[in-house]
Amino acid sequence: MNINLSRLFNIITFEIVRLFKTKRGLLALLAFAAIWFIILYYFVGSASAIVTSNSFESMAKQLFGALGLSALLDWPVAEYAIYWLVAIYFFPSFALLVCSDQICSDKQRGTLRFITLRTTRAELVLGRFLGQLLIMSILILLTAIATTILASLRDITLLTDSIMLGIQLCLQLIIVVAPFIALMSLLNTFVTSARLAIVVATLFFALGPLFVVFIEYQFGQNFYLNLIFPGGQISSVLSQSSDIASQYFLPLLQTAVLLIGSHLMMKRASL
Repeated sequence: MNINLSRLFNIITFEIVRLFKTKRGLLALLAFAAIWFIILYYFVGSASAIVTSNSFESMAKQLFGALGLSALLDWPVAEYAIYWLVAIYFFPSFALLVCSDQICSDKQRGTLRFITLRTTRAELVLGRFLGQLLIMSILILLTAIATTILASLRDITLLTDSIMLGIQLCLQLIIVVAPFIALMSLLNTFVTSARLAIVVATLFFALGPLFVVFIEYQFGQNFYLNLIFPGGQISSVLSQSSDIASQYFLPLLQTAVLLIGSHLMMKRASL
């Protein structure tokens, strides 16, 4: 499979430009900004007061201990403990919405055939995926920078710890989000609209686990089919309960498998 880096870069760049030039992209950015303003202002900004209060401390130790999240209370930057609780669930869900239209709109307009005259299908799938991953990475980085600023305004001595912790969490979030974007890449190869892609993804996560449980119950053994669902490792990532390799090998593998599946489906798709 030959990949032309120049064409790949053009596709990635187009994804960034399209975000700011389409009504759907601007609405998504507006919604993202509004949601994160509320989160940062009302929750993350007051994290120190919440975490250090006597009434919260006893409740948090019991609640976080039951959930396996007690390690978060020992983080040097209280703002990032609250940020991490929100971001680890928010960004995968947001990725399903924002990245739902990678190829669908080109199918509807009939422009996909003309695009593939100038680029290969593999470059199109990979370029659109990388473009969406870059967009999500930028959004993750912006929220981390805002959290670092909030922590530094409270205590300037936390600046170094905030930057180091922010870099670590950004990398972890990007890896966690990657298979969700790759899943939407796969769905885009055979659905006809972004709305339908979101519906199929919702059904996949809602009904898929029930179907897996039914199969394993019928055969009386574990087939580990739950590994096909992105986000299965989020609980261990959230609690930081295991080493980095075991937490992130699965999402990277899922991303690779989903992209290969997207490429194979795209090769056989009728344009």
